Amino acid sequence: MICDILIIGGDGDLAFRKLYPALYHLDLDSCLPSCLRIVSVSRNSASAEGFADKVRSLLLKHKDGEAVDEAVWKRFSARLQHMAINATSEAELARLRTHVFTDTSRDLIVYLATPPAIFAPICQSLWAVGLVRDNMRIVIEKPLGHDRESFLQINNSLAALFDEDQVYRIDHYLGKETVQNLLAMRFANALFEPLWNSNYIDHVQITAAETVGAEGRWQFYDEAGALRDMVQNHLLQLLCLVAMEPPASLAPWAVHDEKLKVLRSLAPMSKRDVHDNTVRGQYVAGNNGGQAVPGYTQEEGAKASGSLTETFVAIKAEINNWRWAGVPFYLRTGKRMQKRFSEIVVQFNEVPHAIFGDQMRSGTANRLVIRLQPEEGIRLHLLNKVPGLDDAMPLEVVSLNLSLSDVFTHRRVPDAYERLLLDVMRGNSTLFMRADQVEAAWQWVDGIAAGWHAGKQRPMPYVAGSWGPSESIALIARDGRNWQE
Repeated sequence: MICDILIIGGDGDLAFRKLYPALYHLDLDSCLPSCLRIVSVSRNSASAEGFADKVRSLLLKHKDGEAVDEAVWKRFSARLQHMAINATSEAELARLRTHVFTDTSRDLIVYLATPPAIFAPICQSLWAVGLVRDNMRIVIEKPLGHDRESFLQINNSLAALFDEDQVYRIDHYLGKETVQNLLAMRFANALFEPLWNSNYIDHVQITAAETVGAEGRWQFYDEAGALRDMVQNHLLQLLCLVAMEPPASLAPWAVHDEKLKVLRSLAPMSKRDVHDNTVRGQYVAGNNGGQAVPGYTQEEGAKASGSLTETFVAIKAEINNWRWAGVPFYLRTGKRMQKRFSEIVVQFNEVPHAIFGDQMRSGTANRLVIRLQPEEGIRLHLLNKVPGLDDAMPLEVVSLNLSLSDVFTHRRVPDAYERLLLDVMRGNSTLFMRADQVEAAWQWVDGIAAGWHAGKQRPMPYVAGSWGPSESIALIARDGRNWQE
């Protein structure tokens, strides 16, 4: 694993919030090769000391004031190099080829921490100066377009220069320990897989709720909205991991093939389906965490003319295959929600015959809850007898709780970017997205967006600090179910 890392857009928010802290922690855990260099380029100039000081100050913020290990920092800061370079300029990038990355036997990882609009000119410049080679890998962040057509334009510009196995499309949700543990739970244990189908599962809920609003990212968010920003990638990737068939192995191609089958099995949304099975919402002024917060159109940077962009989406999706026929998947995401959490809820069927009478009321069926954030863990809710001598044998729902922090007390739970960056260095693309997956996800999401447009479906208002529009409650209540909150 002899490699160098080039971060283009290396003085941006993503690099300082996620990439440098992740790389520092990999160094702390002795996961970085001793010869690895981290070269940051941007149009802004900074002295070597000034750049390193900024990285260190943000590490302290990232670690909530915990002291930086001085020995590790000395080693890590020696890896850092910042250069003022316009990455779309061949003449300026040529400096990297002739003065920095001269040894072509070392793998080169290029991380594009830039807007997708300049992916193509950057990649063209990389190729023109000879930095594109067989042992080079490129990492790109979302948003990968705003629909299927724009994604294909971006992807075609990459495919002209790189083989598919050189392109790593990152989704940080897939780097979370609990998401990876979903694969282990399903395919390393005999307990769940026989029950993982429509014969035993009533429905599945996938929720990603945020308490923050658009805030300083209003302009970007307004061009995307919750459907494109969250559903198209994060939620559909989680759905794939829940619904996929057992892969032949953990080889990237095997996992990607099974996820693609799920995406292609999603029932397409007609205009009528979109009207009946989706809810759009937009938050208005309210109270969140004991503080008054503005509505979406009153946030800093908002357009004076207002906006019809959704900040909340709820969807009832169906998968047309033998395993999942008749099992609804309820997807929900929103900003300015009452509580911040991301989780997957697998609701099993009620028992076929209730010998315990009224105690077997609706809502007591077994439930598997996979929590992704803020804490990561897995809980299995079961009915258990309450201790005592009561002749009626009272029952109560109890949880078998697997908390990663409680069980693995001497192991730090790594940040998602640590896992993903390490996998790029290792050349393992299992936890990344293949081009055909992204295209299939866009195709399904485009059908929903087209249905909203054709039906002139406006976002429903919901008060900041609530659980979203009342219509989202009705969406699942019509089926005799409730959101887990």
